[in-house]
Amino acid sequence: MIKIGDFSKLSRISIRMLRHYDEQGLLKPAFTDQMTGYRYYGADQLPEAERIQALRSMGFGLSVIREILEKYGEPEEIEGFLLEKRTELVNQLRETGEKIRLLENTLQWLRKDGTMMDYEVVLKTLPERYVASLRRVIPAYDQESLLWEQLNEEIGPQKVRPAAPCYGLAVFHDEGFRDSDVDVEIQVSVAGSYQDTEHVRFKRVAPIQMASSTFQGSYDQITRANGAVAAWVTENGYDFNGPSFCIYHVSPAQAASPEELVTEVCFPVKKRE
Repeated sequence: MIKIGDFSKLSRISIRMLRHYDEQGLLKPAFTDQMTGYRYYGADQLPEAERIQALRSMGFGLSVIREILEKYGEPEEIEGFLLEKRTELVNQLRETGEKIRLLENTLQWLRKDGTMMDYEVVLKTLPERYVASLRRVIPAYDQESLLWEQLNEEIGPQKVRPAAPCYGLAVFHDEGFRDSDVDVEIQVSVAGSYQDTEHVRFKRVAPIQMASSTFQGSYDQITRANGAVAAWVTENGYDFNGPSFCIYHVSPAQAASPEELVTEVCFPVKKRE
């Protein structure tokens, strides 16, 4: 039999953690002296201790490790646990990457004195346009690509020609921000005359007076750009006058990375009476 101190050195697991494993029913000593309380382990328990440490290093909790050890000898069951953990870690990695990118973008917009850089706001009129339009409720804002894929698929057979300039934009029709089931309309300026398809409508859109701000980089900046437009509208005696929209001057389909995106956030406005 091996004393707990020696087993600790052999397994490279602290005595405190071995006691914890015992309390959790995960790795119980081969023998416990009832008089002294001393714990003793067998050499044949070292492989099990190694398995526990390997599973912990993969991020499994003790309760799940216990389940996995109970399934030891059933490769398909163990593979299921491992595949589930891999998916979880991949998702965590993606989420961490998004957080890091948000931090990097924010740092880029910090001035040396610690304040955020301003976004320039302009008042202008978007001219009348003839557009191909597709409006649908989609699961979330970040799934707007579903609309663009559907639009391109439906208008493709007509060999639709883009107008010059070709505005590609998304209009957000919901009264407020929504976490899911968002009402979005995409429009692309076209030249010529075409027949409506099952979901795409060709129509003329009247000129729109708007306050807008253009930025380069990821969409994480939209809220800050919106704030700049809101401040301008308030300070210059205007009111919001219709659903907001974004013009994609350089869209995800054209950009090799989020840093290359160029987006204009637009809010229809009218002079306050």
